[in-house]
Amino acid sequence: MDPSDLQDVLDSVRDFIRTEVVPAEEQIEADDAVPERIVAQCRSMGLYGFTIPEQYGGLGLTVSEEVRLAFELGWTTPALRSLFGTNNGIAGHVLMEGGTEEQKAEWLPKLASGEVTASFGLTEADAGSDPSSLATRAVRDGDEWVLNGSKRYITNSPVADVIMVFAKTNPDVAGNRGISTFLVPKGTPGLSIGPKDHKMGQFGAWTADVYLDDVRVPASALVGGPDGVDTGFVTAAKCLAHGRLHIAAVCVGMADRLVHESVEFAKTREQGGKPIARFQLVQGLIADSVTDHRAGRGLVLDAARGFDAGTDRVSGPATAKYFCSEMVGRVADRAVQVHGGAGYMRGVTVERFFRDARLFRIYEGTSQIQQVIIARDALGKAARA
Repeated sequence: MDPSDLQDVLDSVRDFIRTEVVPAEEQIEADDAVPERIVAQCRSMGLYGFTIPEQYGGLGLTVSEEVRLAFELGWTTPALRSLFGTNNGIAGHVLMEGGTEEQKAEWLPKLASGEVTASFGLTEADAGSDPSSLATRAVRDGDEWVLNGSKRYITNSPVADVIMVFAKTNPDVAGNRGISTFLVPKGTPGLSIGPKDHKMGQFGAWTADVYLDDVRVPASALVGGPDGVDTGFVTAAKCLAHGRLHIAAVCVGMADRLVHESVEFAKTREQGGKPIARFQLVQGLIADSVTDHRAGRGLVLDAARGFDAGTDRVSGPATAKYFCSEMVGRVADRAVQVHGGAGYMRGVTVERFFRDARLFRIYEGTSQIQQVIIARDALGKAARA
């Protein structure tokens, strides 16, 4: 995208977030839902398809451009990004990375416009960071595949129009092999969605269990067509690597907001007749958070350049996601500390963000999984049995 066009997009998103979304944050928290007027604005602004190629109706942002947009999205409640995050991220990228031309032509324009919301159905009760223990099965029956199993914590599943379901198609092979991906539309007989999860934070971002009971889909629902058999893990790994950079950038945006909230509070909150901003121990908390934020931002931008260049699509995203998800937790903790007792009260932004930030260290691969990826990339064969 032309730099001036990108700046126009960033400016419009920044204005939208600060004037429309931030004032609605408490309503979103209380209702556990994003108002429909905001959802409609997101569709009209193209936010459901900013990573989807232009030929399919999206904005076609590079990863370096996308992370700058994610910095803006991170300024507000994660529920906003969650509306369209799966379309642009792990679910949409299933098609971009592994879909046939026919599948891309059918689904990507609908994802880009927001007509369709997609979910990424990988995680199970006993399979998340390690998909080798995936229990969901898909068995070929003539011109159809029959799916049985269940998925857990699936983002947007209560409103999803299509779910990218990962299932074992060859249970006889070990490890991460023998996994395939299927497009399962809403309303398919045997597909059902559990009640919305009641989470610690990130209210308005819906997750739920997904159940598949003899779900029949045509052979054309296999992502990648006949060549897509047993390629699901490779596709998932590519989707998650991209998603890790996006999540890292969102964490940077949230850290930026938390620094802002801490600075403004320290300037106005008085103790002993003077603002607490004069106290050096408070200054130390602020300085650490400013440094953390700037370090995270620099790391994300560097990792995004490596991703776009194709020189590092493994360790770079992992280091960015690991550092930034841990970093925003530290910044949130300091923000609560700067606010004192007020920071522990519901209705105060930093209290809400403290709860919201905790999840970033878990999804798109836990911090511990990122450590394994980073270490194995650095150590090579010496780190593997």
